[in-house]
Order: sequence, then C-alpha cells, then structure tokens
Amino acid sequence: MDEPFKPAVEPQAFLTKKLVERRGSVMKLDHVVYFTEKDLSQIVDGQRGEGRHAIIGGRHEKWGTYNALLYMKNAYVEWLAVEHSEIAKEAHLPLIDLLLTDLQEGEGWGAICLSVEGIERFNEEIENKGFRTSGVLDAQRRTVDGQLLKWKLLFVEQSISAELPYPFFIEWEEPEENRTARLKAEGSLSPENERLAIQECIFHVEDPLKETAEWAILLSQKVGDAHQIALPNVTLKFVEHQVKNDRLADVVIGQAER
Repeated sequence: MDEPFKPAVEPQAFLTKKLVERRGSVMKLDHVVYFTEKDLSQIVDGQRGEGRHAIIGGRHEKWGTYNALLYMKNAYVEWLAVEHSEIAKEAHLPLIDLLLTDLQEGEGWGAICLSVEGIERFNEEIENKGFRTSGVLDAQRRTVDGQLLKWKLLFVEQSISAELPYPFFIEWEEPEENRTARLKAEGSLSPENERLAIQECIFHVEDPLKETAEWAILLSQKVGDAHQIALPNVTLKFVEHQVKNDRLADVVIGQAER
C-alpha cells in the first residue's frame, strides 16, 4: 500500500509563494457527492417534497453509473449510484472505486469536487508538491434528453482506506457563465434553489491538524481557525471524531447571500 503524502514540516512560506502564484486563478467548490443505492427517482421526489428542485442528471456511460442533481447558487449535490455494476468495476476511476468500496458499509457522503481554471497547469503544480496524480482525464455524461456534457477531471492518487479521500478536481468544457445560463434556461437551476447555497463541508477525522495541513498544501490555501479552510464559496471544516473511516460527514445548506 502506498504511503500517504506527508506535508512539509514548515509549510507557511511554501503556501505564501503558491498563493501568490495562483492569485489569478479561482478554486472553489463545484459539487459534493453522496453515494446511494436508492432509486434516484425516489430521491428526486423526496427533495421536491421538501421544496428543493432536484433532477435526474443522466448516465456516465463509460463508468456504469448515473446520478441525480440538486443545483444551488454556488454549487450542487450529486447523488451517485451504480447502474451497471460490471462496467463500474472495470471503469478503474478513483471516484467509482471509492463508490463501490464505501457502499459496502452503507450509503453516505463520498467526496467533494473543486473546480479549477487551467487544470493541466494545476496538475503540474500539485505534482511539483510531491503528489502523484491520475493525470488529466476526459469525462462526459449523457443527460436524460440526450445531450452530451463534457469536462476534465483530475484525481490525487490514493489507496482507498480509512484515510480521508482527497478532493478531486474538475474543469468544465462549457464556460461557467454559459453553463449557469443553460441550467437556468432548462429549469435545472430553479429560482427557489438559487436562494440556497452549500455553506460548509464537515469532515470527521481522527487527526484534524494533520488533515487540515495536508489539504492546505494540496490546495495552496491558508488554514483558518479551528482546523478549517475557507474557499471563496464554502468553508471546509475538519472535526475530531472517532469513526471507522475518515470521511465527509455533513454538508450544511443554508440561505445564499444576495
């Protein structure tokens, strides 16, 4: 098993340098992933019953998975489920491998995805820090109306274990302003949902200091008070908790800032 990445003993000077280098690029929460075995139409109906406009997203044909989505002002929730297990087992994609493994313990939050600008450059940056990566991967999803959406993904190489999974990264083929306009026009992002935002992602971990330091180096971010990292559109909190596996434990949704 690969040894987990160990951050530098004195990361602050390194972080300051990288923050200056990335000043022109924005990293923010794109979406959070919930692993489920439920029928996705039931999830959509349940969310709509609570006043939240969720939709069936579509199929990842090469991964054997499909999803339901809840778009909000700043990010979205993805419920990810296995549709074709044999395809999923052969996909060899870190997120799908984590899905198949964690579902053996039951449903729950799986991972967070951060959007970056210039994903190839970002890949080089984190590799220079000592992280091993998947390299930039092409990805796509077929929507229920047959539209093919495309994006690029990047994963940090990490064995699946009790360790907290690192975030993975995305760069959409479609410019953000065009994508937001399309989601509104097609009704995926409703006016009611635009009043909602993901405010916090809370991770239950054995060692908050260690996890916060590792993620701060990976993301070139400063560490805030109480083991947390503030991104432009969300706060990541690392809370000490004695659990079997270090994982994303809760996602706090509240009213979006106007």
